Formats: sequence, C-alpha cells, structure tokens
Amino acid sequence: MAMARPVVPEDSALIAKLLETSAAKPKLIKSSIYSAPADEEIKVRSWKMDEFKYYDVPSPFPTLARGIFTVDLPKADESAPQEYRIVARGYDKFFNIGEVPWTTWPSLEAHTAAPYTLSLKSNGCIIFIAALTPTKLLVTSKHSIGSTPGEGMSHAQAGEGWLRKYFEQKGKSEEQLAARLWENNWTAIAELCDDSFEEHVLGYTPDKTGLHLHGLNESTKEFRTLPQADVDAFAAEWGFIQTASMVLPSIAEVRAFTDAVGESGAWNGEPVEGFVVRTHVASTPGEAPYTPGSTFFFKIKFDEPYMMYRDWREVTKSLLRLYEQGLSGKGKGGATGMSEKALPKGKMRRAETRAYVRWVMGEISRDPSQFDYYNKNKGIIATRERFLAHLTTPEGAALLEAAKAGNIPPAPGAADTSKVPFGQTIIVPVAIPGCGKTAVAVALAHIFGFGHTQSDDVRAKKAAPIFLKNVTTLLLKHDVVIADKNNHLRQHREGLRAAVAGRNPPVRLLALDWSLEGTSLADAHRVCAGRVAARGANHQSLRPSETDARAHEQVVWMFLNQTEPLAPAEVDGVVEMVLDEGLEDAVARAVAGVVRELSLPTPGAEKIAAGVAAARGYAAADKGKNGNGKNGKGKEKQKAPAAAVSEAEKKKKGPRYYALLPQVALPALLAGPVARDPDAAALYAALEQAGRVAERPHVTLVHSKALEEAGAQGLWEHCAALGAEVFECALGNVVWNERVMAVTVDDVRVEGTGDGAGSALGVDVLNETVRGRLHITVGTRNASIAAVEAKGLVEAWRAGKTEGVKSLQLSGVTAKARVQGLFS
Repeated sequence: MAMARPVVPEDSALIAKLLETSAAKPKLIKSSIYSAPADEEIKVRSWKMDEFKYYDVPSPFPTLARGIFTVDLPKADESAPQEYRIVARGYDKFFNIGEVPWTTWPSLEAHTAAPYTLSLKSNGCIIFIAALTPTKLLVTSKHSIGSTPGEGMSHAQAGEGWLRKYFEQKGKSEEQLAARLWENNWTAIAELCDDSFEEHVLGYTPDKTGLHLHGLNESTKEFRTLPQADVDAFAAEWGFIQTASMVLPSIAEVRAFTDAVGESGAWNGEPVEGFVVRTHVASTPGEAPYTPGSTFFFKIKFDEPYMMYRDWREVTKSLLRLYEQGLSGKGKGGATGMSEKALPKGKMRRAETRAYVRWVMGEISRDPSQFDYYNKNKGIIATRERFLAHLTTPEGAALLEAAKAGNIPPAPGAADTSKVPFGQTIIVPVAIPGCGKTAVAVALAHIFGFGHTQSDDVRAKKAAPIFLKNVTTLLLKHDVVIADKNNHLRQHREGLRAAVAGRNPPVRLLALDWSLEGTSLADAHRVCAGRVAARGANHQSLRPSETDARAHEQVVWMFLNQTEPLAPAEVDGVVEMVLDEGLEDAVARAVAGVVRELSLPTPGAEKIAAGVAAARGYAAADKGKNGNGKNGKGKEKQKAPAAAVSEAEKKKKGPRYYALLPQVALPALLAGPVARDPDAAALYAALEQAGRVAERPHVTLVHSKALEEAGAQGLWEHCAALGAEVFECALGNVVWNERVMAVTVDDVRVEGTGDGAGSALGVDVLNETVRGRLHITVGTRNASIAAVEAKGLVEAWRAGKTEGVKSLQLSGVTAKARVQGLFS
C-alpha cells in the first residue's frame, strides 16, 4: 500500500519508548492524534515534551527532538508487534549562550569543532514539511496539524498556503515534492514570516515574506541534518526563501563576529534577532547529553534592537490588560489602571523603553481602538514605527532625554503612593533555592527581632493557606514579619497582598529581590545549586539526594525557568539583593535596605556580626513540622518510623566516605568510545542490560575504613571543611577487564584556574598514591563483584600491569564536580 516502506528498527523502537514513557509519566511527554488533512484515514501523532526537562542531565527523554510526528504502521496480522514510522522530525533542542553549562563560550571552545555555520535566526513560527505518503504531504507547525477550532487559520494552514504558491510559481506539484521527500526520508524545516498573518517582533518586507527554508533533516531517531549548501539549493529549486548564512573556522571568530553584529543590532543593513550556529561535538562536556561526532546546534540572540522591541511588545500587552482592568474598576494606579510600576524592572532598564512606556500609555488613553487587535499580534510593528517616528520630533526627543536623565514626570492621573501611612510590614523574599534567603532572614530576625516563618516548615498537602495563616498570626505579635518563601511567582506575592488586604493602616510589602536580571541562567544555576549541595542535609526538603546526585540541580533549573520577575507595583518597597554575594555582604545589604525602607535605627557592628553568626548556626526544622509546631493536618508530630530513625542515626555518625560527584552521564560519555572496541562494547552492553551502569558516578577521595592510612585523616578533614568549591576532573581512559569497567580521572583542579586540587583540599593531600587510584566505577558484571575491584584495576593499569586489561583513551573530556560526604 502507499505508506509501505522498510521499517527502521531504531526509529520504531524510539516511538515505542515514547509511548511507554508517556503512559508512565503523562506530564513529561504528551501526544495528540490528528487526522492528516491530505488523507483523513491516516492518523498522525504529534509528540510534545515538558520544556523544562530539556535542561535535565541525564535527559529523561528518549529523544531530544523538539517537534516529532509519527504514524502507526499497518500490521501484517493481529499477532504481529506494532511498528512505527517517523514522518517529520525537528531539530534537537538547542540553547542560547550561557543558558546551560555546555553553551558557555569556554565549553563550546573545548568541546566543539569547526566548521561553524551561522544561519540567520528568522523571527516567525516553525513549519515542518514531510512526505505522508509518496504522493501526499504533511505540513505542520511545531506540534499541531490542520485547523485550530475557533482560532481561524492555523500556522500549519498558513504555511501550506505559501507552499502552494511556490508550486504555482515553479510549475511543480505536491506529488513531486512528496516523492522527493519520501525518497530521501527528509523533513524540510522552514520559518513562516508573514506579517499579514501574524506579527512577531521584526517586520518583513514583501520579498522576505513567506517560508524561509533553513533545514533539511533526516526523519530518523538520530539528529542528522544536511549541509547549508544543500538546503540553499533545495530552496532555490522549490521556491522557498533562502536563509542567509556564513561559515567561520573557529569559536573565537564566531564570538568576534556575533559580538560585532550585537553591537550594531543589524547585519547587512537589517535588524536581526540572532544566529543559529551549526557544528558538531568533538568531545562530550561531562554535563551535556551529546556523544562525540553528533550534530550540535546553539544559538546567539541579541539584546539590541530585537530584545528591546520584544520588551515593547510585552509591556504594551501588559498595559492593555491593566487598562481593561482599570475600566472595570479592578485595577490600581491611574484612572485607567496603567502604571509604569506594574511592569517588571528588568524590562524598564533601557531609557528608550521608559520613554516608549510613557508614550504608549498616552496612546492607549487617547485612542484605545488603535490596539483592538494588538493582543492578536496585529499592529505590533505599526505601533513601534509610530513611536520611532515620534522620537524624531522635538517632543519625542525631549521625552527620551528625560528618560535618560531619570526625571520623567508622573503620568497624568497616576496615584501618589509615596506618602501612604503604613502600619505593619511583611518582608517578602523573591528568590530561587540557594540564593541565601533563609540565612538572611535568620540574621534579620536576630538583629531586629522580626517575626520569621518558613514555608518549608509547612508539610501539608495544601501548604499555601497554612503559610499565609502563619504570616498573619505572627503579625499579632510583631510589627515586621519575614514571609520566608521563594515567592518567585506573581501569585505568591498576590497571595500575601490579599491576606492583609483591607487593614487600616495598610500593611506594607517590602521585597528582598534576588533578581536574575543581568545574570545568565547558567551562572545563576552554578551559584545556587552549589549552595544547595554545600548545605547538605540542613534543609527541610531540598537536599542533595544519595541516589541521584543531580536531583537538586534539576529543581534549581525548574525554578530558574518558572520565575516571574518582580514588578515594583506588586510591593511597596524593594531592597535589591545580589545573587552571588557572600553571607556577610548579603546581610549587610539587607540590613541597610531595611533600615532605609522602614526608617529603623542602624544596628551596631557587633549586633550585625551576631546576626551573621546566628545564620551560620541555623539548623533546619525537622521534616514533617510546619511553622506552628504541628504536622500538616494540625496534629502533633508523631514519632518517626523506625526506618527514619535509623537513617537519622546513620547520618549522626557521619558519612561513610567523601567523593567528588562529577556532572557526567555515563551513557552519553561512553556510547561513542566503547563502540570502537568490540570487547568494550560487549561488556558495556552486558552492564546496561543488567542495569549495572552506575547511576550516581562518583570519584572516591577517602573512605572511613581507610582513616588509619597515612594522610587519610588530613584528607578527610579537608573534605569535611570544603564549601561549595567547584572542581574540574580531567577524564583520561576507559579501562576494563572481564569483570569490571572504570573511567580514570587523570587530574583534579579548581574550576577556572590552573591550580591543582591541593590548593583547595590542602597541601599534598592528593599525593601520588591518591591520584593513582582516582576513578569512576562504571559497573561490575554481576552483584557478586565488589565495586572496589575498579580501584585495584585502575591502580594496576597505571602501574603498567596490563595483562587481561584493556583501555580506550578519551580525548579532552572534563567534568565539573563538587565534593560531598556520602552515606551509601
């Protein structure tokens, strides 16, 4: 029949795995089934992954594809196993510079290889075009097919409309393109840029309106994409708009070129959003889910003017919403409900944006009908062009100069809240885990006598109402209460406001804002995840896991991606905190801000030092206890079960050993190298099949059983005293015999320096004896073989005793790691 083609086992197995994972974890992977517009008898399944989980290592997904469409293949008979085909396949998820650890410039320089193809990042929506059958096409958006009920023309339909225009222009047909894509098993990937259908940020002239072709992917499990020259030739043949591109020979030149374009915000005379850089992995960064030789994309996005224009679009939509709320009597601020203070500070840092906001507020008030279709993405570019034209007038130039000087007068009708008499105060941290909010809160409570309640102490299923009640209960005894919670979502801040609404005099909300503005997500994650690891078990719930060393890091990523920036109008005052400050500086900053905002006397140095000491000595409350000393159901906490007591006793005795926990996924690290040697591949396959590949790779530094050995006690004490230092482990060789496999660690150094580990772990504590045995145990063939055999294997191999031992070299692989005490 028409759909018949050879089954690709690995592709079919991937779809089976997606189905299995989706059934077990429906929030992780979802799918939707559509009738194909070209043939409604064919059912196409679209797969969608949880966006936040693309950041996890190891990846929870069986594929990194972002956009994948599949069909069930007909069975020869009912007893035959179900098989599947990938119809359309998008790119693997890729990230911006600094968005994840493996897209920092140093990591890219160390782990990728030339050539680097830079293609212009189009500002539209993605369209996939693939062969449903040898004569019929499937045209999709990222995750959907055909019409969208109640939404008018869909993205997929708009893309298909342009495709048919190209057929007419080129004298070609759907059948011809379908045959071409079917024969090669390709997915054509284009960007729909059509302002008459939907505006984004950048405008497109008529000659640049349509489908910009920027990729031809093989519709397979593995990510394989054709060279840019082939894509350009295909675009010319079929009528697509070619995507501008260029090739550079080094990361240094990529950075220099994009820095220059970023300064001007334009390339070839036109504003640009950024570039997609296409290369391949030379060696796997320890924390990245890629194998050597695999196709690898990353992106570089520019602040100017693209991000500024995007900010203008977003603040306009926010102001329109506030305008509507003001008309309905639900808003705050001016007569229309609009206020600059209702907008996130991060979007207001540019003088041009501050001037734009004042101008567009006037335009909305003067003639709101201009914006009737703005929220449907129509009129965005025209509004911006009107403002840019306004800047050329004397009034516009004066407005911009006032914005630059920071003296724009209040908007007509805006409420003056500067002289509102407040009564009590709630201090509202706005933070993510690891910022240090609880440490600062403990210090402030000690210094000033403030009330302090923690959301982490609430162990109920519905914790938010109990936490809010704890806050209001403390207000019966204290004039100032610290509502110790991340409060990273707008609804958290709104909940606190609502909890004290109507009080006279009003209760002030004072934010301690650990803003992410100006900090890359990768840097924020490094700082905060490091602090979570360093505090160990001293937290009610978020603790480094003994079975999954990266679990807490995934939680930090989740918060980073969910955080909603604080808008000044949400609170009555803000103390700006700094993410990577040490405790003393953070407390000093908070004290100065509280003194300023609450008109309190400045405490003495000794009092502040005592507050810092209290913070350092802080111990988290027991798990299961909330802020009122009871469990979540309001009953007194019951005696812990025997298992919990046993675990507590075990931790009281201290860790069994100290180890470096490298950020490395062994399957991703080893898949390529072990494939080069049949013996290595056979052993590794046996380990995988038996589930004996280490899930928590670690490098043992010192074990409690070995404390009698020379130097061991000193190493133990140094490890115990370590804070959040980050090290780099140089991984050297895969070493194995018929019983065990290991990866050697050739060097350990402090991250970002040329220093050896001795500078942090103590002089000579990593002597040659210790260095000679440093390794990661990959696994043992069966449970009767102790993992400690890997130590002897590595020591023998380093000593040149290679009988029955084989090895493979890893080229330039490093992994970040932190030291942690482990109990099992």
